[in-house]
Amino acid sequence: MQKEKLVYNWYAAMVAAGCMVLYGFDAAIFNNVQINKQWLAWFNNPSGELFGLVNTTYSIGAIISGWFIAGPTADYLGRRWAMGIGCFITIIASFVQAFSPYHGIGVFIFGRVLIGIGQGIALTAGPVYIGEITPSEIRGTVMAFWQLFYSVGSFIAYWVNYACGKHTVTLGNWSWKMVIVFQILVPIIIIVQLPFLPETPRWYIQRGNHVEAATASLRRVRDSEQEVQDELLAIREAIVFEKEVISGNYWALWKDPTVRKRLLIAFVLNMGQQLTGQGTLNSYSSTIYKKVWTSTNKINLINALNATFGIVFTLNAVWTVDRFGRRFLFMVGGIGMACCMLMVALVGLETPNLKGGGKSEPVGIAIVFGLFLFIFFYKPSWGATTWIWTAEVFSMNVRSQAVGMCSQMQNVAQVIFNQFFPTFYQNCGLKSFFFFMSANIVLVIFVFFFVPETKKVSLEEIDVLFGGQNHIEKGGDLLNVDDPRRAEIPLDDDGVKSGAAITHVEQPTQEIREH
Repeated sequence: MQKEKLVYNWYAAMVAAGCMVLYGFDAAIFNNVQINKQWLAWFNNPSGELFGLVNTTYSIGAIISGWFIAGPTADYLGRRWAMGIGCFITIIASFVQAFSPYHGIGVFIFGRVLIGIGQGIALTAGPVYIGEITPSEIRGTVMAFWQLFYSVGSFIAYWVNYACGKHTVTLGNWSWKMVIVFQILVPIIIIVQLPFLPETPRWYIQRGNHVEAATASLRRVRDSEQEVQDELLAIREAIVFEKEVISGNYWALWKDPTVRKRLLIAFVLNMGQQLTGQGTLNSYSSTIYKKVWTSTNKINLINALNATFGIVFTLNAVWTVDRFGRRFLFMVGGIGMACCMLMVALVGLETPNLKGGGKSEPVGIAIVFGLFLFIFFYKPSWGATTWIWTAEVFSMNVRSQAVGMCSQMQNVAQVIFNQFFPTFYQNCGLKSFFFFMSANIVLVIFVFFFVPETKKVSLEEIDVLFGGQNHIEKGGDLLNVDDPRRAEIPLDDDGVKSGAAITHVEQPTQEIREH
């Protein structure tokens, strides 16, 4: 690929990947404020079920949005508009949370619901946009940055919190408000850049067969006219077949057995991502570390370092996901995480507690090392690869709905687990980590038997892996195309390919439906 086009592909994808910064930042916020004395005092020291509800309500908003709002928004208005709307709602919600009235925990909870809705929309449109705008040979590598940007969000939140935590006496309530207000930075950056990105060619064809707009979009991100017309032909063939034979509503997710199979596998993978233990560490690592250290500043520093190493560890997915494949990363990551959970549990249980209730410094370092090693295995595997696999396995007619629903299964699992983990951990302590070890082993077995490899397979031909029909070939039959994988580009008077309208484009959709 030409350098200029390659750079522009990466630029467009990275702007969309910025939506994941929102998720990473917000996931770190509650973990930060739950040990902030000023936040606790401002909201009258919430505890028990109310404390769990503050964390859970974000997931409730995200689930509702991901299942019922995000897909139709991305399909009707476009991927760019959906990302923009999600970012705008996130900005509003950040102000609602930061400026909640004294003892007004209900307002703060409303802000949590609102931010879940906004991020549910953005987190659906973002991976769909990346998958549809990037060529298949770099799709996995580019999507690895989706998870990387989650780590970037956590990195920003934890270091801002650490800096504010060092000056709580001076800042007072702004020690937690500033962390929340800082969340508006990235959505503003995304909104400003969206007008400079192309809408995806697949959306243009899906929404009204806008061939010229789709062609213009492809020319901005592909090298040659032949590549543009070949991909345009493949998109039109797949969409024509899907509209004629399958349908494009929520019912199609369950009616087609091959789509249903993908949906159920993706549900398990996305729920499994949280059951690995990562979701709980994101929300309650501060609570876990309080069993080891009594210093809040030290806990904040460990969380910040964790987020920093998370960025470095996620980069491993960039060079492994398209080289070794998705299945390899899932299984190696699962085995590694299971070993780490076993190590942390054994170190914590087999060492004595100090009089103050914590652990000795060497034991604490060993536990933190085990959890950092867990992140090393998690980030490129179940962190990045789950999103990559989910974004690339669904056909165009159900892609945005399916990605929205599947990604929010992470929050479904998180809602369930967050409600009982505090009690689970309070009663069992580090023995609870044996549960995560067992969950990781089960997930590896599941991947081995049920998850097919998808690396470097084009989005239009992914259905064949799951026993479905080849949408390109079947769509080519409906379009009466001789070669469904290569477009015929007319030559101009000098014998040069002109890029003018090609023969398969000129046949109206109404005529196609009469065949």
